Amino acid sequence: MTDRSVSSRVPARRALCALVAAALAAASGVAAASDAFAPELVFAMQRDLGVFPAQLPQYLQTERIAQARQPAAQRELGAAYGGSWIERAADGSFRFVVATTGTDRLSARMPDVEVRHVRHGLSKLQASMDRLDAVRRQSVERGGAPAGVHAWHVDERSNAVVVSVAPDAVDAAVDFVAASGADADTIRVEPMVGTPQTTATVIGGIEYVVNNQSLCSVGFSVTRGSTKGFATAGHCGNTGASVRIGNQAVGSFAASRFPGNDRAWVSVGSTHTLRPWVSNYAGGNVVVRGSSEAATGAAVCRSGRTTGYRCGTITAKNVTVNYAQGAVFGLTRSNACVGGGDSGGSWITGAGQAQGVTSGGNLQAGTNNNCGLPASQRSTFFDRINPILSQYGLTLVRG
Repeated sequence: MTDRSVSSRVPARRALCALVAAALAAASGVAAASDAFAPELVFAMQRDLGVFPAQLPQYLQTERIAQARQPAAQRELGAAYGGSWIERAADGSFRFVVATTGTDRLSARMPDVEVRHVRHGLSKLQASMDRLDAVRRQSVERGGAPAGVHAWHVDERSNAVVVSVAPDAVDAAVDFVAASGADADTIRVEPMVGTPQTTATVIGGIEYVVNNQSLCSVGFSVTRGSTKGFATAGHCGNTGASVRIGNQAVGSFAASRFPGNDRAWVSVGSTHTLRPWVSNYAGGNVVVRGSSEAATGAAVCRSGRTTGYRCGTITAKNVTVNYAQGAVFGLTRSNACVGGGDSGGSWITGAGQAQGVTSGGNLQAGTNNNCGLPASQRSTFFDRINPILSQYGLTLVRG
């Protein structure tokens, strides 16, 4: 059945995209053509993030500053390094922030970086995070994470390890932190709306079908030697599970891991064509140009068969998520919305840099997505693409 309301908006959207393309071309002195945003992605960023075309050149510049300055800042500050992130000011402009526990040794050599003083170094915060992870890896009988303790991560912007819990699980979280031996001064407990769930749906991106019964979304086209395939989420299927796209059997899961991580790759037959694209669900595609990891605070968009093409910002890295099936470590969190069936789908930046594949999100009871929540309450997670490529010896197909 055709959704006429969506179809009627396509011509207007394309007209806006054409205007956006012209604006970006005019700003080519700031952003190189190879880094320019696809017009459809610009539309999604304006819709989901309130970032307008005139603000994009300055955002792109900040994104490049973050990629160039972060490694140097961490080396320069050493143990005093407290983290870094992209931040948006009240006037809509963007800046790259580096935190330090010591004196400002960066401003003179990095005038394009804002230095901010904090109490705890990143290494101290990571030590507390490691203790929480260690106790979660134990069996429940020996003190594993209790029900209602949903996730935890180092939040560089608040200079704390944030433990996200159900509203009625604060006491359980306190006991969990105490059992871990983590430094209580580094911990902040905050409520999470809904419960983290993997986002495959069993009611039978682009969509693919696993074992003729469950739906997920393609991540990125990859190769392993002469073998073709695509990266996706591990919880979508076990090794050997069959995969169908449309009415055609295309291959099977070559390798899969979940929980612990949430990563997999599907091998497909040699007759199938791999494209270096991510569907924007507006009649076009975003070209995959590489896989450079974006900074915390960077804009990122995701594609999946259920909720289409949605954008948000990276809100945390190295997040541990306590799914019902088991904990998954090292995920990245965003406030882009997600729905059941979006699992395995692509995450990509405006400059075409692949970021990862969808793992899950905080879905409320009785709903199939978290799109109805305000962005501040959405927690959507993805497993990073570069570790997936490395673990399985894959090469990303690029445009």
